[in-house]
Amino acid sequence: MLDDSRTPSRLLAALGAGGLLLSGCASAEVGPGGGQSGLRARIPEQIKKAGLLRIASNLNYAPVDFKGADGNPAGIDPELAAAIGRYLGLKVTFVDMPFEKVIPAVQAKEVDLAMSAVIDTKQRQDGTDEYGRQKNPGVDFIDYFMTGTSILVRTGNPLGINNLDSLCGRTVAVQRGTVQDELAQRQTAACTKLGKPLQIHSLDTDDKALAEVAAGTAAADLNDYPVAEYNTKSADRGGRFQLAGGYLQPGPYGITVNKESADLRYVVSKALDQLIRNGEYDKLLAKWNVESGAVSSAVVNGGL
Repeated sequence: MLDDSRTPSRLLAALGAGGLLLSGCASAEVGPGGGQSGLRARIPEQIKKAGLLRIASNLNYAPVDFKGADGNPAGIDPELAAAIGRYLGLKVTFVDMPFEKVIPAVQAKEVDLAMSAVIDTKQRQDGTDEYGRQKNPGVDFIDYFMTGTSILVRTGNPLGINNLDSLCGRTVAVQRGTVQDELAQRQTAACTKLGKPLQIHSLDTDDKALAEVAAGTAAADLNDYPVAEYNTKSADRGGRFQLAGGYLQPGPYGITVNKESADLRYVVSKALDQLIRNGEYDKLLAKWNVESGAVSSAVVNGGL
């Protein structure tokens, strides 16, 4: 289990291919910023005319983003997006794509937003690499959930993995383009100094990373804590995995917005605030047993 002393909290957050359609009726509650009608009036004209929010996601990351048995988007992000859409009087469509393409899709305005367990970091905000070199224009984030990186190993932890250094001399599997991929890349330097090189398998999906752990090809998979927890308890995982040690690098998931879309960022953040106030947000997290990641308000660019 996770170390409770390091579990995400509301306080930390306060500081700190084809379209798949979701729709519903609007809430009658009055929100901030001039009320619900005031927010709807501020929705960018192109989105208002379409009546639709297009959201990029990699639907392969249960319980955050995945496809249900009916093939429709399911999980924390799709349900939260649908609730935001209802409040704003908009339908929501999810565009499934590889994770490493969701931020570029927002930057290119191919979609309006991204919700795909994207962790808000300063580098992603600024569009820089770890050395401060400019890579792209960056994006803005509306933070909505606190998370961290977990180490997932085979049940029984036969290799005695308990932290990143204990991965040295072994192979770790990660999903390509994620914060965990970056974390593993940084760990290679520490392992090299110890004389135990770390091998990294960067794969298209987290399911492929898990398959390597199950087969013994990789010693561990690094992924976000709600996903790691799910993979230890889900019936379809067959009790094959467990968490190793506490989790690393707490940070917020952020709804990803183009930096030029100030009005959209404003209305989505205020709609999220209203869902937090009226209790709909808490009910959604409780449904997925991830209440510990709840935030107390929608913070813009709160990641470090």
